[in-house]
Amino acid sequence: MSNTVEFDADLIRRYAGSGPRYTSYPTAMEFSPAVDEQDYTQWVKESNSSGRPLSLYVHIPFCAHVCYYCACNKIVTADRSRAQPYLDGLYREVRLQAALVDPGRRVEQLHWGGGTPTFLSEQQMRDLMRVLGESFNLREDDGGEYSIEIDPRELRPDTLPMLRDIGFNRVSFGVQDFDPQVQAAVHRVQSDEQTLGALRQARELGFRSINIDLMYGLPLQTLDSFSATLDKVIEARPDRLSVFNYAHLPERFKPQRRINREDLPGADEKLAILALTIEKLGAAGYQYIGMDHFALLGDELAEAQRTGTLHRNFQGYSTHSDSDLIAMGVSAISAMPGGFSQNCLTVEEYVNALEVPRLPIVRGVALCDDDRLRGEVIQQLICNDTLDTRSIETAFGIDFSDYFKSELEQLEPMVQDQLIRIGDHRLEVTAKGRLLIRNLCKVFDRYRVEKEESFSKML
Repeated sequence: MSNTVEFDADLIRRYAGSGPRYTSYPTAMEFSPAVDEQDYTQWVKESNSSGRPLSLYVHIPFCAHVCYYCACNKIVTADRSRAQPYLDGLYREVRLQAALVDPGRRVEQLHWGGGTPTFLSEQQMRDLMRVLGESFNLREDDGGEYSIEIDPRELRPDTLPMLRDIGFNRVSFGVQDFDPQVQAAVHRVQSDEQTLGALRQARELGFRSINIDLMYGLPLQTLDSFSATLDKVIEARPDRLSVFNYAHLPERFKPQRRINREDLPGADEKLAILALTIEKLGAAGYQYIGMDHFALLGDELAEAQRTGTLHRNFQGYSTHSDSDLIAMGVSAISAMPGGFSQNCLTVEEYVNALEVPRLPIVRGVALCDDDRLRGEVIQQLICNDTLDTRSIETAFGIDFSDYFKSELEQLEPMVQDQLIRIGDHRLEVTAKGRLLIRNLCKVFDRYRVEKEESFSKML
């Protein structure tokens, strides 16, 4: 496949709209209380028979500072003592989850997200990793993909060395923008040295992969200011970059109400920033993976895309397509072959459920054959920009052109606009279509019509 991207502002404007990011299919908008702990327990038992490796996600919801753009499930507090009662509940869930799992299943992927995981003390983080290691079959040879999200402002002198010592080999630093005015406007002020010093230290400690998160469309951003941010990032040369489009939804996310809408860049300037980002990162040796993600050409993520083994889950793009996901902590979403399940959305409900003790699952969705079929189609398009319809026919026992007759008809305008090519037994996303992949995937999403208004803008 080609990894080039062709930026066509007119097409992007024409197709601009809202839609899912497809970290799952069906999306979380389809979750309901009909799925409970009993369903999930059965799904894990069924997955044990496969012997597939595991991916673990742990959600730490606490933040010491509020970032006005943030839409994450979090608790902003300066009271560090609030973490321990939550951890006590989390340890109960870890042990309940592990009791369901065949002990021979190895954990190939581990991710701590939030919130701000480094809100915890060094001892608390050591304790959490110890409990995970006592409960699950973690790798001890540094061969897995063990990552953690980090706010550079929440690093103490011993934090990164400790994280490397307990087994993490990948880090993701939240940055968003280096410009001081933009930082002040979103209440996330961090110096260049805080960010770049942390990156240098991570390299010296032997972390295998370093990611930086940026965001475009923030208040007071301009083409020139974001260009300067990109220059600093390119000079630092992280292995991966996530460059997210800021979605201003103050009616849904209370912190965003502190952002002045008048300070946001207009649609044309946002498009210009996106075009510049793609151009500059491409020239600097970064491959556009898709959905806001970039990676150096030699990175495992880029290699997985070239070989067709890339996967997408709730943590974004991944090289571990063969793992079942167990997610622990408040609001965490697990993914088993049988379906998706989500934990309680508030810490109080979460902790109370685990005092029973029981798994704190409150909703989810069981997968039917149609969900699995459409999920695979969307997965292949969003990861590999291509779809071999014969492999789908073989795997699911269908005639592709007959099953998806309506969808193929809906794709015709996109064929005319050269976003996708439909040939014998293959769909190919073009260089123009890569930036509009969510539009293409939506065509295969049977739930999209009634839920469309609930999603963020695509660009």
